[in-house]
This record gives sequence, structure tokens and C-alpha cells, in this order.
Amino acid sequence: MSFEVDGQKLRGLRVQRALSLRALGERSGVSFATINNLENENRPARLVTIRKLADALGVEPKKLMKGEE
Repeated sequence: MSFEVDGQKLRGLRVQRALSLRALGERSGVSFATINNLENENRPARLVTIRKLADALGVEPKKLMKGEE
């Protein structure tokens, strides 16, 4: 099952925390290419990927998903 990630929210949270794509990748275990694709909204994400990114950014997974506040 795939979920739509809000690329702007993901990028904003990453930049707020002064993390490069590579640094977020290392911290989360998600590849640079996947994070880049999600930020540019080129592909949906599996829930496990959203959880890894949310944990690395210190937010709830729903914060990264479209239509969630």
C-alpha cells in the first residue's frame, strides 16, 4: 500500500533541521534518491518509509502525508 507524501512539508522539515538529503538518508535509512523523489512528489511512499523519515525528523508520520495537518 502506498501513500502520498507532501513533498513541500518533507523538504521544509528537513531544511528546518539543517539536514541535507544525504544526512536525512543516513539518519533515516532511506536512500537519497527515494527522499529526492518524495520531495519532488515523483512517487508515493510505503508506510514504513514514511515512518522512518518521520522518526528521523521527530514528527508524527501523518505530518508528512498529503491532506494532513
